[in-house]
Amino acid sequence: MGNDVFVIVEHRDGAVQESTFELLGQARNLAGPAGGVAVAVLCAADAGPLASQLGGADRIIAIESPGLADFTPAGYLAAVVPVIRERDPLLVLVAASGAGMDVAAGLSGATGRSLAVAAVGLVIDGGGPLVTSQLYAGKIQVRSRFRAGRGIVSVVAGTFPADAGRSGGAGAVEKVAAAATDGRVRFKGLHRPEAGDVDITREAILVSVGRGIGEKDNIEIVEALAAALGGAVSSSRPIADAGWLPRTRQVGKSGLRVKPKLYLALGISGAPEHLEGMRGAELIIAINTDPRAPIFGVAHYGAVVDLLDVATALTARLGG
Repeated sequence: MGNDVFVIVEHRDGAVQESTFELLGQARNLAGPAGGVAVAVLCAADAGPLASQLGGADRIIAIESPGLADFTPAGYLAAVVPVIRERDPLLVLVAASGAGMDVAAGLSGATGRSLAVAAVGLVIDGGGPLVTSQLYAGKIQVRSRFRAGRGIVSVVAGTFPADAGRSGGAGAVEKVAAAATDGRVRFKGLHRPEAGDVDITREAILVSVGRGIGEKDNIEIVEALAAALGGAVSSSRPIADAGWLPRTRQVGKSGLRVKPKLYLALGISGAPEHLEGMRGAELIIAINTDPRAPIFGVAHYGAVVDLLDVATALTARLGG
């Protein structure tokens, strides 16, 4: 039993995902004072190229198998569960992504460790790990501790800075044999969305619209503001679900993750799934008629006012 903090590595197309670096940086912050180290748990067919990207880890446990070339919940759990049982780390950190939550829930059931979900804060104090989670679309924050003092935490993307997890660790690799799976769940292929007219992940300025826009015709007002600012229009999920904007403009957990210099959120309440996609923006400005909207909790500036009034006035001021 030690005080190491493990991070389950997510990767795709030969690249480690940004969320992993966020977790590694915080793992080092937590493990060091507790007398442990940050350990990256990497499942892959060939761990070498991916392990070279994990310079922020003090140690890397590389679990290699041809069956781990692509993600399946069963494959990852078969590989990771024996390692967690044997090493018994203080914490296991997992990204609150689709794949991450599959692993976190299965890992909790298989090991008997408690799972804290949707974490937006994580520290270790005199009482052990203390997790702050957001519930009910961010309207409530709950602080919790693990009864046994050890547990699993799924962390909302953007909660911790990624740069802290890119370097500074030893990066020593330990290879571990992968346990066999029953093969009932197999990876068949990855379906990618068609490319859109605008790549919102590359835009420096995004004017993002949510349910508060009211009706489809009002999107023209937002488009005029985006053009005046030299940016592009993006949206929350309800707008994409309604077909008012294409899926390629959707920001959030089930859409795209963006990091613009300016993110202007118009009529967006700020559900956790949306916040996951835009927390990394350098400047967030929120406009909403609900003063209790969770978006104000992450915004640098905000105004409780009708978004159409603001959009029209700003466009006029900018000469649009």
